[in-house]
Amino acid sequence: MAVKIDKKIKGYSVITPDDKARETAAAAKAALTVAPVESPADNIVHMHERIERPEMLIGSTYKIKSPLVEHAFYVTINDIVLNQDTEHELRRPFEIFINSKSMEHFQWIVALTRIMSAVFRKGGDVTFIVDEMKAVFDPKGGYFKAGGVYMPSLVAELGSIVEDHMKSIGLLHDPEMSVHQRALIAEKRKQFEERSKKNSEVIAAPVAAPADDEELVIIDSADNGSFPASATMCHKCNTKALVIMDGCQTCLNCGYSKCG
Repeated sequence: MAVKIDKKIKGYSVITPDDKARETAAAAKAALTVAPVESPADNIVHMHERIERPEMLIGSTYKIKSPLVEHAFYVTINDIVLNQDTEHELRRPFEIFINSKSMEHFQWIVALTRIMSAVFRKGGDVTFIVDEMKAVFDPKGGYFKAGGVYMPSLVAELGSIVEDHMKSIGLLHDPEMSVHQRALIAEKRKQFEERSKKNSEVIAAPVAAPADDEELVIIDSADNGSFPASATMCHKCNTKALVIMDGCQTCLNCGYSKCG
């Protein structure tokens, strides 16, 4: 095959088979660099209201025994597992049921469970429902549950249960206290217990034995957990763990101090 040369030849070189192989490899590399890389399809399933209810859901049941009602409430929260057996596996609340023998609260319980279940199925960030429920106050006054934690209403305790459940499935996380803060709380608690032990005086008074026709009635105080009986409620963690140390109010539960 004849090739006509119109320009002046300034130099020449012989192309070997190795040169051709290098040119082919360079061209292929350039093509890969320029061509757009197709990303794999996004198959991650997020929670939304169009997800159908599976035949079986994983659930947990919690008990509420409030002094405001005669019978206990049993709260069942069922979860749906998204992206099961993958690295994107998530467990999210799907529905809630409340059962009790107390029929006086039947209407608002049914309405509340239906609304909460609808919010859960809507998807997205549903953690806001915890703060909304815990902010509900009973006009007749709240109560202290076991451990000295103050509950402003029955709805607030229900919100507290939903919060605990969301923490157990990893949807909410507690702000972790530093090692220094934990050590400080432990030290303050130890100091208070030692001081209380030194200042306390046990006065044993003789108790007259009841007559044969009399009945001795013993009234036990409420269980305030492991905190001192003289402790008052801390407005930060709503726990009866606030004591006075060195003229300053200090919480033995969360470490709050009025003096900073």
